[in-house]
Amino acid sequence: MRRLVAVFVVSVAVAMPAFGQTPQPFPRPAAPQQQPPAPTAPAPATPSAATAVVDPTAPTDATLGFPIYPTAQFIASYDAGRSQRYYVFGTTAAYADVVVYYRTQLKERGDQIFQQPPTYMFEVGRFRDETMAFPPGVTVKDWTWGGSAGYPNPKLGGEPARFPTVIMIVPAPPAAPR
Repeated sequence: MRRLVAVFVVSVAVAMPAFGQTPQPFPRPAAPQQQPPAPTAPAPATPSAATAVVDPTAPTDATLGFPIYPTAQFIASYDAGRSQRYYVFGTTAAYADVVVYYRTQLKERGDQIFQQPPTYMFEVGRFRDETMAFPPGVTVKDWTWGGSAGYPNPKLGGEPARFPTVIMIVPAPPAAPR
């Protein structure tokens, strides 16, 4: 039950910017539904970091305790409650490539928690209801599903204008003093 509530809260938090998207004209021509390719091929361990934009305020792998996809751009962080924060990153990399990257880096199979829109979650660490709002881990979501142009870049004039894939990282809260 806790996991279901956590997944619901995470999906709502990640989906909130979708309400600000530009409305699409109605009716639209029927387009065949396409399933994204299954992430089975191993991704390169280090995609080209030359395309990554460096943000001096962005958290690092060391501060989060999780690897950050090499071309991901830091979007924002939010208070999750109970001394936890979650960190949102956007990338132009394909959803399937990002999922395979985290499978390799975390050495964790993960779970596809939603098929529509494709959302994959890697829970790493144990969830403790007394001290955590979310289980520590990484969530990857495909923002191009259903014909969407992607997650809007909140930075005015930022490049790219939209991110096809969004990554949310929830580190474990700091250890409580004994």
